[in-house]
Amino acid sequence: MESAIILVFVLGYLAITLEHNLKIDKLIPALVMMAICWALIALGIDGFGTWFDSSAHALVDNFGGMEHESKLHLMEETLLHHLGKTSEILVFLLGAMTIVEIIDYFDGFATIKSFIKTKSKSKILWIFCFLAFILSAIIDNLTATIVLISILQKIVKERDVRIWYAGLIIIAANAGGAWSPIGDVTTTMLWIGNKVSTGKLVSFLLLPSLVCMLVPAFIASFLPAFKGDLNVSEEEGKAPGKFSARMLYLGLGAIVFVPIFKTVTHLPPYVGMMLSLGVVATFAEIYSNSKFNITSLDETDGEHMAAHHSPVHSSLSKIEMPSILFFLGILMAVAALESLGQLFGFASWLQESTPMLGTELAGTRVSDLVVLLLGVGSAVIDNVPLVAASLGMFSESLDNQLWHFIAYAAGTGGSMLIIGSAAGVVAMGMEKIDFFWYLKKIAWLAFVGFLSGAIVFIILRQFI
Repeated sequence: MESAIILVFVLGYLAITLEHNLKIDKLIPALVMMAICWALIALGIDGFGTWFDSSAHALVDNFGGMEHESKLHLMEETLLHHLGKTSEILVFLLGAMTIVEIIDYFDGFATIKSFIKTKSKSKILWIFCFLAFILSAIIDNLTATIVLISILQKIVKERDVRIWYAGLIIIAANAGGAWSPIGDVTTTMLWIGNKVSTGKLVSFLLLPSLVCMLVPAFIASFLPAFKGDLNVSEEEGKAPGKFSARMLYLGLGAIVFVPIFKTVTHLPPYVGMMLSLGVVATFAEIYSNSKFNITSLDETDGEHMAAHHSPVHSSLSKIEMPSILFFLGILMAVAALESLGQLFGFASWLQESTPMLGTELAGTRVSDLVVLLLGVGSAVIDNVPLVAASLGMFSESLDNQLWHFIAYAAGTGGSMLIIGSAAGVVAMGMEKIDFFWYLKKIAWLAFVGFLSGAIVFIILRQFI
């Protein structure tokens, strides 16, 4: 039965990887894979000799000798535990996505466009790279990429020039998301999973991530594509509204508040995110009501207008639910393998068979090569299941250097292929960037940045 479960997982994983070839949204194989894996576990529960208790992070003693009803009860408790931990991530993401959509409802991101005054290609490159690096740490790398490419489309006429900028934005956004607990889904998973703390994450990864962004940007600034001045578009687009800047700063400030709330209260991050969402939504409704004066209408029309112009309702309708369901499916499918002890055993085999590079982590020797390969692998395979697997593979304590290295590798490694990160996939869709063009023109820059940051991390950790 274990072989059947692994086969289902591999086939589902392959379908996710080949999403664009199969023309099937990746949420479908993720959900099917999750359901079948847990169904096979339930049907074959008496045939398993080991069970991994995720709450205690240890194998259950004498699981094979337990009665059938006891095994089913333990399976239900484990399933509920994993659903609870997964839901923490999903509710957190829902809150963050809604705040970003509320900012966009008030055209808040148009405020950023007004800051760009130069026509120099190289200067605009640096402006967008730093904006991507900073914004992705606050509103996540996917959203930062969408925002900046949208602004780019209003500034740069030529698509052939824009795709070069888009390639560097992908690298910078993924680098910026790695050092922030709310900047990338995988980093958020490690943070919510109590593997990394905000302070240590920033101290370990800020400099490596910055180098990962700076090195490719510096090299690119000497390429012909970034020489000379831009032929700036005359179309200015819609001017920022009355509340645009106010909602931008309020929304970004509310998201930044979440790690502070967690540090002070020690509550899970999603609680702070819900508080931030409530505050932002309150101001959004107030501003919206002043923008659309519905008090002069009769009661029926007033209710209709209030619902139609509610920024909260409008923002919730734009949430990327397919992404949320994909995370649910893939995380719960990985949890199935973890519960059977497969990831625990794989971790032991990995540490014993992989050549060591002399790394000593809290008394446990773990190969840097394993983490670097994980980073390279995240360019080919979605980094969410890779990090989810690492959570079940390793048992190191909070803020162990291993977790920070995994956060860096998984967060930045995906830049090496355009399909290797959410930021790359959305940029590919927005600008119709060819896979092989990116592989030829941008991938080597991302690889150089990835290795540069990794070297800086390996050196830096000796002093932290």
